Amino acid sequence: MIERGYGKIINIASGVAYKGIPQVLHYVTSKAAVLGLTRGLSRDLGRHGICVNSLAPGLTLSDTLLENEDHLETNRERVIASRALKRDQYPEDLVGALIFLASGESDFMTGQTLMVDGGSVNT
Repeated sequence: MIERGYGKIINIASGVAYKGIPQVLHYVTSKAAVLGLTRGLSRDLGRHGICVNSLAPGLTLSDTLLENEDHLETNRERVIASRALKRDQYPEDLVGALIFLASGESDFMTGQTLMVDGGSVNT
């Protein structure tokens, strides 16, 4: 990317870094670190034409999550209640935002986090 003078790095963060959730401090902390990494790396690589952004999904009904019935039962209703859009989030809900961040349409966007969580965090 440095040799080409252009590139896109998209990190996967989470709204939990903004909201905090009890009993998963390790996860909240790791996702907050992704936000800091995104901002710092964007400053380091911007001079090379490389954009570094984060995509922050909400609780998404991925195959892995669907296999974890305890987690799903404990959190699903609470998460939906916190959203402006009152429904589950699916992996397909992230595709448009991911394509945008990877495309030339976001060439002047770096160090940012794009929330895709149905309006749960509203930052």
